[in-house]
Amino acid sequence: MRLPVNRRVDETHHATTPNGLSVWYTIQVSPHSRIQEAIFERTDRMPTDDECREWLDLLIVGAQPVEAPGLPGSMTRRFEAFERSPEHEAPLA
Repeated sequence: MRLPVNRRVDETHHATTPNGLSVWYTIQVSPHSRIQEAIFERTDRMPTDDECREWLDLLIVGAQPVEAPGLPGSMTRRFEAFERSPEHEAPLA
């Protein structure tokens, strides 16, 4: 799986495990922040915590991922990790 930058997502940013778990990964980068996002999807059931954690430990480095709210009955789980570099941000007026 290639790691995308700035949301140019295509099939190279997607992997499917032998047991049917689909994994998508993106990174958004700006001069002062970075957002990493991992999405897990199954066709038969919601991905388990263990399935997601195994991939999150490999994909999201240097930040703590937080699960985004999902829709009831969804077979998809989305995790995000936000990193900021305040020293590179413009001062607030």
